[in-house]
Amino acid sequence: MAMNPTDAHLLKGILEGEGIEATVQGEFLWIARGEVPMTADTAPSVWVLDKTEYERAMEIVKTFQSSENVGGSENEEWKCADCNEINEGQFTECWHCGAPHMAS
Repeated sequence: MAMNPTDAHLLKGILEGEGIEATVQGEFLWIARGEVPMTADTAPSVWVLDKTEYERAMEIVKTFQSSENVGGSENEEWKCADCNEINEGQFTECWHCGAPHMAS
């Protein structure tokens, strides 16, 4: 299950980059969110076309998910030293004033 169609297609692309054929299912139900409850049955999902590749695909998914959730300074918000604006961790410059992030 993916959080949204974009995440599902991102994961599909990662799998295909590893030589695993995959397809996205349920992405068209996304437009009905709010009317249809989001469950594992109605959320977008990525299906591996060759069942012999399933275990390898799951390892790739686990690696991808763990790299997404890694803590550390690059994922933590930071406050700009020049204008005091709060920025998301992936930004190397302040979105408000353009000052560079000075990692502590």
